[in-house]
Amino acid sequence: MASLDELYNKLKKGDSHSLLKKYLTQDVYDKLKGLKSKLGGTLADCIRSGCENLHSHCGVYACDPEGYDTFADLLHPVIKDYHKVPEVKHPKPDFGDLSNLGFGDLDPKNEYILSTRVRVGRSHAAFAFPPVSSKEDKVEMEKQSVAALNSLTGELAGEYFPLEGMTKEVQTQLTADHFLFNDHDSCLRSAGGYNDWPTGRGIFFNKNKTFLVWVNEEDHLRLISMQKGGNLKEIYTRLVNVSNYSSIYYTLVILFYITIFQLLDLGETI
Repeated sequence: MASLDELYNKLKKGDSHSLLKKYLTQDVYDKLKGLKSKLGGTLADCIRSGCENLHSHCGVYACDPEGYDTFADLLHPVIKDYHKVPEVKHPKPDFGDLSNLGFGDLDPKNEYILSTRVRVGRSHAAFAFPPVSSKEDKVEMEKQSVAALNSLTGELAGEYFPLEGMTKEVQTQLTADHFLFNDHDSCLRSAGGYNDWPTGRGIFFNKNKTFLVWVNEEDHLRLISMQKGGNLKEIYTRLVNVSNYSSIYYTLVILFYITIFQLLDLGETI
């Protein structure tokens, strides 16, 4: 494994337009190179992926929760640039008034939207992120996550399928459902995202297959609410309900995905 100096020299000399290269100046490098978080994260852990994959747009992975402060001189400028914000400030989670969201079914006649999903990433505060996460960390996170998920009731109740030891039949079905994640991303691989694969990883989903959780895919948890059609209100409300559930932790980000299938009459696929 390349040393920190080797990684930095590759970045400096390489053809990269990443945010990592933009903000990892010599002064910042000299200031941070000797630091280490309480969970053992180093600057090399944060920048390895961007140095080995010069095509990366961002190029930085936080090593653990404390790493955002330990390596703030690099991570905060990257975050501000990436999100186009003047300061790094994590606001109090606010999902809005569910009784007055201002949106409902985006395609009530089922003409354009095949399916809709809303996704939330969450992390366990006491565990490291992929660059320094150990096999034991992943196993313990999986244990805690599955215990929380198994406490869900009603529409959200479901079953957990670990990747380790998964049968071919289950794998085939989850692939057909577009539920299964893989280990094919070079940037995440360099950041340690596939270390100890497939240990500590798995998929939880409810009986109706409208609520799905990836455990230790990249984030510690990825909670996904989805269903056929374009009823964003139903999908969003389901996700907010589980996000507010007392057994699951720390909201990070919400991403909206709407799959547009086909324009009627024109027959054009978007």
